[in-house]
Amino acid sequence: MLSSTRFVMKPLVCWKRKVRPVLLTSFTAMSPASAKKAMCPMVGNLKTSRYILRPQKGQRLNCFGLISRQNQLHYATSSGPIPSAFVVNQLEELSWRLAKPTVIVLDNARIHTDDKVRQRLKDWRQRGLSLFNLPPYSPQLNLAERLWKELKARWLRPEDYQTSNTLFYAVWLALAAVGQELFIRFSEFK
Repeated sequence: MLSSTRFVMKPLVCWKRKVRPVLLTSFTAMSPASAKKAMCPMVGNLKTSRYILRPQKGQRLNCFGLISRQNQLHYATSSGPIPSAFVVNQLEELSWRLAKPTVIVLDNARIHTDDKVRQRLKDWRQRGLSLFNLPPYSPQLNLAERLWKELKARWLRPEDYQTSNTLFYAVWLALAAVGQELFIRFSEFK
């Protein structure tokens, strides 16, 4: 494993506000390509062979995730875009499973402030689920940003990027292991 190698994954939607506990990240599947394609960045040395990682068009995995300081993760993945209806369905499912009052911290992305979301707020509050929107430009307040950083920087290996199937499988395994085998040490809340 190449610990110094960094992978850049583009967000599915680029917002000026990068605060999103419900982060929609596009994991673009990569595959080995020939060294002739000089426009692709060199990634690293995998088993003594140099690989150039090239995006495969149309291969996308979008991740929705909510994480607590105790490493409790609620996540869902989609191969298509994540509209506000998807977010509403995930929050609806979560609201029925709550054992105590819960606050979900979101940014002001369009899918988080859509009419479909606002229409459900009253029902969710009755079940103990409240939504809180962060101010713009405050990613340091967003726990999910740390989750996506750990996933990209530590939990995915260079070999996982060889095909879309290996990448998607590695993402699903990592997300399923959060709170059981994989942990994030958050600073104490004061």
